[in-house]
Amino acid sequence: MTRIGFHASHEQFPPGELLRLAAHAEASGFDAVMCSDHFHPWSRRQGQSGHAWTWLGAAMATTSCSYGVVNAPVGRYHPAVIAQAAATLDAMFPDRFWLAAGSGEALNERMAGPWPDKSERNRRLLEAVEVMRALWRGECVDHQGAFRVDQARLFTRPVKPPLVFVPALSEKTAKWGAEWADGLITVSQPLEKLRPIVEAFRNHGGAGKPVYLQVKLSYATDEATALREAHEQWATNVLEPALSEDVGTPQAYEALAEQVTPQQVAKAVHVSADADQHVEWLQTYLDMGVDALYLHNVSTRQKEFIDVFARDVLPRLRR
Repeated sequence: MTRIGFHASHEQFPPGELLRLAAHAEASGFDAVMCSDHFHPWSRRQGQSGHAWTWLGAAMATTSCSYGVVNAPVGRYHPAVIAQAAATLDAMFPDRFWLAAGSGEALNERMAGPWPDKSERNRRLLEAVEVMRALWRGECVDHQGAFRVDQARLFTRPVKPPLVFVPALSEKTAKWGAEWADGLITVSQPLEKLRPIVEAFRNHGGAGKPVYLQVKLSYATDEATALREAHEQWATNVLEPALSEDVGTPQAYEALAEQVTPQQVAKAVHVSADADQHVEWLQTYLDMGVDALYLHNVSTRQKEFIDVFARDVLPRLRR
């Protein structure tokens, strides 16, 4: 059965509120939770940026489902520190944690130092993943490359090394990540763009590995509210990666998004007040054979979304 999870948006909600929402999602029937590790929100209107790793410890201690995080393990962080954080979570909560290791975004990483081009970011990401895996195996690691590691050894190690997913928004990244990642995570988009990404991963080394999909949606009790809140909260997030990957501040994202219309947002986000429509959209992804859907309601109406989807959407997807 495909796992259906809840996306906890640190950019949009204070960490205490997110903690309560994650517990409510699990109690209502969601199988899992994921989040992203951001230093800044995408816009000042979103307005939050709780620390994902601090929050994960609290959330995993107060619930019993699995958790994942999308994180750039080099840049703002040192890979050995992320390896230690992941190992600690797995030691406390065995087999409940996965990590999506990405090359980062200027919005979060540039504040800590130079922001290299994509090829260099990929090179240092692969080095970081190799170092983390060596530390999880219990090796004493020395490394000289995009970063330095000097005689590092983890004494608290994971019961089992966590799965490391590649987050990919393009065929090129999916193909590259298939060679080293334990799985793929990508985001919902038109099927003519999504299918080639999944196929690139499966056809170049990812066959048999799990594929997770983060689904962007906006639910409210009426269409106008669902569309208005999607535009208010998510207009900064529908820009093409080539345009936005070097944008370093929420204010700069807001400037780029000034001309984004509600109709453009609705092309990137599943906007509807109709539970039947959401079932239809989500079933299309299930028919592709994805292993997990993580539902991100970009609207601010989280409890309402959880309650309605737990009652009217999730049971129909699990038949």
